[in-house]
Amino acid sequence: MAATTASEQHPVDAGAAPSREPSVPVLRPLLPTADRLLPYLARIDATRTYSNWGPLVDELQERLCSELGQPQGSVVCASSGTAALVGAILATTGRATSDRPLAVVPALTFVGTALAVEECGFTLVAADVDATSWTLDPSRLEQELDLDRVGLVVPVTPFGRPIPQGPWKAFREQTGIPVVIDGAASFDLTASESQGVLGEIPVTMSFHATKAFASGEGGCIACGHREAAVDALRALNFGFYEDRNTVAPSTNGKMSEYHAAVGLAELDGWPAKRARFEDVVALYIDAFTRVGLSDRLVSAPAVGLSYVLFQAGDVAESASVQRSLRANGVDFRLWYGRGVHRHTYFARVARERLDMAEGLAERLIGLPVAPDLAPGDVERVAEAVSAGTSGGTR
Repeated sequence: MAATTASEQHPVDAGAAPSREPSVPVLRPLLPTADRLLPYLARIDATRTYSNWGPLVDELQERLCSELGQPQGSVVCASSGTAALVGAILATTGRATSDRPLAVVPALTFVGTALAVEECGFTLVAADVDATSWTLDPSRLEQELDLDRVGLVVPVTPFGRPIPQGPWKAFREQTGIPVVIDGAASFDLTASESQGVLGEIPVTMSFHATKAFASGEGGCIACGHREAAVDALRALNFGFYEDRNTVAPSTNGKMSEYHAAVGLAELDGWPAKRARFEDVVALYIDAFTRVGLSDRLVSAPAVGLSYVLFQAGDVAESASVQRSLRANGVDFRLWYGRGVHRHTYFARVARERLDMAEGLAERLIGLPVAPDLAPGDVERVAEAVSAGTSGGTR
């Protein structure tokens, strides 16, 4: 796992095709309206508690336990998804040590994963992902990577697709290496299929405005049991728990009462919001079926409701589709960029060959998503994608 330097490459060049200001944005978040927040804000006014595990945060944590099918007291809220990941790492394994300074993360992830790992003192090792699961394969890591100096592995739920815990529990037991799962956008799928994807290994989630379930900013750690949740509470609160004595590595990652108010109002309306996202997915499936590209559309339940992806056949087709989307006023994203190791800051990280991660990062095009995305806009997206491919109906 010797360090290598990324070659001087550039992002997918979508060319200089004529374009206009995007009229179909890639994402239009929709959070609870002011009238839905008012009852919770009134409670904040009454208690004059604004942070430090206030009553609204406590209530949100209890309701999240129920929503996720977890034991009461086992879910801990955080100020962001990144803070949740930092807190989970600190609670699980502490900061990196000189004999175990390395952390393995998938190259196919948002850069926030790598930054959270680094905040805990670990040196990043970027690993390739499995062709089918799009995330780390524990069996391959155990067989093919030198793990002697690895102190942490952080599998990532790719585009919100939950990860079964069984293989990672076996990996942890076999190697003795702690595991924390970055479940960023996985709340909606995890809530519907928590059996087997939540448990002893902590799973962190983001409630950022870009996620289907959102509190504007925030996140949580599904700890599996109350004892682990106490460790997470301490890790997010200066190492304090029940007294003002720092006894463990920690940060300040507590959720405020105001963000908890948004989260509670979001939970109140979650069934209806989820149904609206599912209706948009159905529109996409119909539209891409009409243009002959339904087999390359990736949407819920294969990924979280925050995403609708088009899987291009190769980098050249990806560039062509991007040109067509831009020319037709449709915004899009390569949500994971071109891989963690392609960011300037992480260009010199240790890594193995990343053929699968690099290919997926440049071929998975994020298409517009919103719970109120209009049918006409979905048709426009499908037609623009089709015009940029060699296999669609034009």
